[in-house]
Amino acid sequence: MSEPIFFRTTRHLSLVDVLTLTGGQVTAGADSALRICRVVPLEEARAGDLSFFSHPRHRAALAATRASACFVRPRHAALVPPSTVAIETDDPQRAVAVVLAALFPASMHPDSLFGATGLSRGANVHPDARLEDGVVVDPGAIIGPRAEIGTGTKIGANAVIGPDVRIGRNCAIGPHASVLYALIGDRVILHAGAKIGQDGFGFVLGDKSHAKVPQIGRVIIQDDVEIGANTAIDRGALVDTVIGEGTKIDNLVQVGHNVMIGRHCIIVAQTGISGSAFVDDFVVLGGQVGVAGHLHIGPGAQIAAQSGIVRDVDAGARLAGTPARPIRAYLRDKVGRARADVKNRRGQAGRTQTEVAE
Repeated sequence: MSEPIFFRTTRHLSLVDVLTLTGGQVTAGADSALRICRVVPLEEARAGDLSFFSHPRHRAALAATRASACFVRPRHAALVPPSTVAIETDDPQRAVAVVLAALFPASMHPDSLFGATGLSRGANVHPDARLEDGVVVDPGAIIGPRAEIGTGTKIGANAVIGPDVRIGRNCAIGPHASVLYALIGDRVILHAGAKIGQDGFGFVLGDKSHAKVPQIGRVIIQDDVEIGANTAIDRGALVDTVIGEGTKIDNLVQVGHNVMIGRHCIIVAQTGISGSAFVDDFVVLGGQVGVAGHLHIGPGAQIAAQSGIVRDVDAGARLAGTPARPIRAYLRDKVGRARADVKNRRGQAGRTQTEVAE
């Protein structure tokens, strides 16, 4: 059985190409015609490869690398071995991402898994739906009445696009995703199994039964948003659930009804955001963060993984723990508890020795 290569590049880059793409700097005398064929980790790099150094813990790997070139911060340039061209940049990881995008553009945007162009046989498109030229629909997809989809958008196999949904241009809707009661902007990516616009979880509790609250809002997803596999974003109850432009949401995230998420946020896997919370611009929520309902997380706040947010968060705050508190206080508490545990164990060991002696 042959080994498949899922992402192929049709071009190589010269050192000059790399510098032009990234704005990196090299010392005088570097070979401008140097060809870059691959981007690989330091340990695997060989002649013709480009790598990057982003953390001091990888110093040994940098010293031993055989890469032809390596992105480093200016303060680390002296650590690069003489056989490797040091490309100085303030952010080596971002520079590598730019080069990878140039080498493997197909990896940046999901394509038709069926290799389709236009409407595939087996796709079910309602006659009242409106699709611009250049829309691709894979087999098994369902597009409901009056839905509108912009040019360049790809609808994956078995995806469901509900009635009256609006999807902009150059979007990708993954296989088995469903989009209901939603307005979606341009260049949005929904990965496989994402669920957009289902009922929000709304009930009025009672002694004998719980009354369902009709959820009559929408989901609005602005331009350049990316939403991971099997993430669920509930539609609003009376107002809309909103995801701001440029926000990136990981796999397996739950966003409740009426939630408003600002621009360019990062929300990591298994996070849950309860109804009517407001997550402001450029917020970062680590994995498995829980946010209680009706709270405001201020712009630029960063919340560590597995933290519980039970009160409003100030702009720029750095919090950790449950309930979340400033990260320095959290670390002091951790150190204090660790010292207390050691002291208790020593005390227990001393009592046991006394008992044995008696």
